[in-house]
Amino acid sequence: MTQTYLTRIGGLIRDARRHKGMTQNDLAELLATSQSAVARIEQGRQNLSLDMLAKIGDALDSEFVSLGHSGPQHLRIVGGQRLSGSIDVKTSKNAAVALLCASLLNRGRTTLRNLARIEEVNRILEVLGSLGVKTRWLPDSSDLEITPPARLDLDSIDVAAARRTRTVIMFLGPLLHDYDAFELPYAGGCDLGTRTVEPHLSALRAFGLEVTATHGFYEARSDRSVNPQRAIVLTERGDTVTENVLMAAARYEGTTVIRNASPNYMVQDLCFFLEKLGVRIDGIGTTTLTVHGKGVIDIDVEYSPSEDPIEAMSLLAAAVVTDSEITIRRVPIEFIEIELSTLDGMGMKYRLSDEYVSANGKTRLVDLTTISGPLKAPTDKIHPMPFPGLNIDNLPFFALIGAVAEGSTMIHDWVYENRAIYLTELTKVGGRVQLLDPHRVIVEGPTKWRAAEVVCPPALRPAVVVLLAMLAAPGTSVLRNVYVINRGYEDLAERLNKLGATIEVFRDI
Repeated sequence: MTQTYLTRIGGLIRDARRHKGMTQNDLAELLATSQSAVARIEQGRQNLSLDMLAKIGDALDSEFVSLGHSGPQHLRIVGGQRLSGSIDVKTSKNAAVALLCASLLNRGRTTLRNLARIEEVNRILEVLGSLGVKTRWLPDSSDLEITPPARLDLDSIDVAAARRTRTVIMFLGPLLHDYDAFELPYAGGCDLGTRTVEPHLSALRAFGLEVTATHGFYEARSDRSVNPQRAIVLTERGDTVTENVLMAAARYEGTTVIRNASPNYMVQDLCFFLEKLGVRIDGIGTTTLTVHGKGVIDIDVEYSPSEDPIEAMSLLAAAVVTDSEITIRRVPIEFIEIELSTLDGMGMKYRLSDEYVSANGKTRLVDLTTISGPLKAPTDKIHPMPFPGLNIDNLPFFALIGAVAEGSTMIHDWVYENRAIYLTELTKVGGRVQLLDPHRVIVEGPTKWRAAEVVCPPALRPAVVVLLAMLAAPGTSVLRNVYVINRGYEDLAERLNKLGATIEVFRDI
């Protein structure tokens, strides 16, 4: 029994490590142990204390164990029921993250209205608080007030909290104008050649920033005599890379041209916020941005981020998999049009309301009502592209939708090294998913879903895909350790229950 338990925990640790892009040596360094010890843990051949499990959880940002009443949270789902009613899309998780980082540009008070109250936001607030930034949720609201100190106390940064969020790299752009040298902790080893890091560093060199990595820290040096001499051409059209360069350009008292910029939803929200700070930006919504920065930004400002197109897609997938008719209100239509066009080709029917404007005064919204009916598999593979293509974070939901469509659907997740593998978790609830390689799966439909007990995959969107499949499976399913879902979704179980789902949140005794 003990060996089975250790093997199960070891497999979870291995999956979470791989999802973080870490080697066994990287994890061993963070745990102050050896690579061979990590290998034994992942093979289930090493007894583990609660203290070691907690340390591993911190290093991998996965809640393997917690003590007392705050132990890992699970969901019990009674499936096989249709949903009905209306639900509002919440504001964007990814916009919230960018705006929290961008608040560091402002010496005045920043108030973010109707912010997503999720675990990812909480981690960033812990880091900001350790730097001396005062933050408070205004009474009876999801409005966050942010007041910076005269100077940030970078030496007091909460290292543990910083290691639990990948967002810390987006502090580089805001900080490089005020500090000649600083260091930021990050999760993982010292490989600066990974896809998600190097584009940031090469782009920010135009502002005199040089970064090296030693023992889990970015060590940054900023030469403020260096300014962009020509257009900054991003080597990849990444969302966070574009945001980092935008924040650096916002405080450069000159003109910065950014080419191959992402025009995605969270980037547009950041641009609209920077405009409220007095920074003029030409080309918002295109791949060429021209930023007219300000050396000093000191203004009391309010901003409301727009709604989350990934959450909208999640709710749409919930309706499809349960063959339900629901109304999803406040859908940011510009950022889900390709997804809807793909669903059109699969035979889906739906109604759209007239357009109206989000609280940011810019983003176009609609109310979308799903209409139940049979779907057929698409003739071509479904794959993501940079905006305005199908969003990479929406791709996993098409594996779920493909599972209820007649025929074979190929999902090609070319961006991430391992995420497609997690879509095979659908087999545990009756899905027929064949893994072709680390990037491609074929899903056969329609599916006869069945209830099961599953440990939550460590990747956010595949985790939600498994949850939504459980809504369709007759009987009682259990999804264990849903911390990763809470990182990106606010009160998802409670909100689905208002549509007629039966989801109970519980913890082990």
